Amino acid sequence: MSRPREDTTTLDRAEDQGVTLVYSWEVKPGRQEEFEELTHEIADLAEGFCGHEGVTWLRPQHGQRVYHGVLRFADQDRLDAWLRLPARQAWLERVRDVAHQVTEAQQQPTGMETWFSLPQRRVKAPPRWKMTLVTMLGAFPVALAINGLITPHATALPLPLKAALFPLVAAPVLTYVIMPGLSRLFRRWLYEERVMR
Repeated sequence: MSRPREDTTTLDRAEDQGVTLVYSWEVKPGRQEEFEELTHEIADLAEGFCGHEGVTWLRPQHGQRVYHGVLRFADQDRLDAWLRLPARQAWLERVRDVAHQVTEAQQQPTGMETWFSLPQRRVKAPPRWKMTLVTMLGAFPVALAINGLITPHATALPLPLKAALFPLVAAPVLTYVIMPGLSRLFRRWLYEERVMR
């Protein structure tokens, strides 16, 4: 495992969100070399898979035996297809002879879809244009309130401090108050049939 393995294949995905998986494997003592060969094998398999956007394996620190694999896919559908791939299942059977998985795969949201996640549900994030519209709807009253209530009283402040007022107020209000409410309010429109299944 002397080099990182990365696929540079890109897809046109104007409305899709990428998804990242993180796996952690603890290798049996003395089996590290064999495990590293298997990581190259699965990287080669992923490289030819449609929607795969890269894989990186992180070696353990000194005296430890836990490897971390970080895989990126173009969207949730491609990830699901990869997880069902028979060749991947066969690889898992082989790797279990030399290591065991110590953490489950974890999806890591990227970008503003964190405002639109559904707890306990594994669904694809809404299209970006929908998230943008709802975010604009949420940001407008916050911007209006800041400009009407706070900015007039901050005219004596230096420009950097005045500029800092907006993110200091807007970010927490949007994240903890406005966006969760709008995400629930527009849930059917944002997710359409994906929530209804």
